[in-house]
Amino acid sequence: MVQQVTPKTTIEVIYPESDGQPMADNTEQFAWIVKIKENLEILFTSQPDVFIAGDLFWYPVKGNPNIKQAPDTMVVFGRPKGKRGSYLQWEEDNIPPQVVFEILSPGNTLKEMTKKLQFYQRYGVEEYYIYDPDKNDLNGLLRSGDSFEVIEEMNGWESPRLGIRFTLTLDTLEIVSPTGQKFLSPVEIDQLREQERQRAERECQAKEAALEEKEAALEELEKERDRYQELLAKLKEKGIDTDNL
Repeated sequence: MVQQVTPKTTIEVIYPESDGQPMADNTEQFAWIVKIKENLEILFTSQPDVFIAGDLFWYPVKGNPNIKQAPDTMVVFGRPKGKRGSYLQWEEDNIPPQVVFEILSPGNTLKEMTKKLQFYQRYGVEEYYIYDPDKNDLNGLLRSGDSFEVIEEMNGWESPRLGIRFTLTLDTLEIVSPTGQKFLSPVEIDQLREQERQRAERECQAKEAALEEKEAALEELEKERDRYQELLAKLKEKGIDTDNL
């Protein structure tokens, strides 16, 4: 009797790309998420192997869709830029995000933030920054071995991976790139672009005015020369020697 072997059924594992929850709880939190994410995109725009995302699910373990987090902003060195529905680590050379940012809102609980900290610590994050815009409070953790160590002084701290510097003023957080460029909101970037456009336009107009003035001066010199030649011609007609004039 021949025994038939029933082939095993392969169950496809689904890794959801959304949990149906909003990206942010309020406008302030959303504004900070956008500012950090977009300015990091600008900072690393010329580096094709730096992937940056906001509110994207990160799945570190293949086969277990329940193990996931969606950092407000995450930075991955060593992975190409491009579109992704989620960050499946086993499809990304098993490289975890090295830097993550979380922006707090009144809705965040201690339990939630503790779980995030444990997740980031367990799955390889090197730098973890938490900013509370309501309290203007910034905290940072840096990997040491298999765990995090608290960065004791964040005011003036420079990220080892990103090269950006954090400065806490009386009422807000300022982030400055290695080139000295301050992180700006999209509106501020647009205003700066408009100011630069207007400056360039004024400079162009000034150059055009200077050129027109120079051309007018040359034209006047030409007229003076013509008048002088006419005068010499009249003097010659009267028999006056003009060679010594």
